[in-house]
Amino acid sequence: MKRVGVWLDKERAIIVTLYNGEVSMNTILSKVEHFHVHGGSGTRKKGGPQDVVQDSKYLEREKHQLKKYFNDIIIEIKEANAIVLFGPAEACFKFNKELITYHTELSTKVKDVVKADSMTKSQVKAWVKDFFLMTH
Repeated sequence: MKRVGVWLDKERAIIVTLYNGEVSMNTILSKVEHFHVHGGSGTRKKGGPQDVVQDSKYLEREKHQLKKYFNDIIIEIKEANAIVLFGPAEACFKFNKELITYHTELSTKVKDVVKADSMTKSQVKAWVKDFFLMTH
């Protein structure tokens, strides 16, 4: 039985695979840009020049970058029999929603989605081992 734990945030995913007593790890970088939107008025005077900030353009680009990132993770975990998703931010919940919406068969293998702090790679590995020991 191939069990996979995925710790992810917007920057990277650490994938821990437990299979036949072996533990392997892989890291996928997201390539999602950090958008620092600058804009607004250059002057405090009423009627001064205004910069128009195109938030929707940035959000759309981020959405496409997240989709590519999620697809890279899916390629890595598609052979799993059991999956746990965890991480410090909303990324693991967004990823689970992506699985439910577009990858129904894979989403049925998700055993849990857990909010977790940032961790070192060895902490991630230990967390995944512990999770599957308790649910086994």
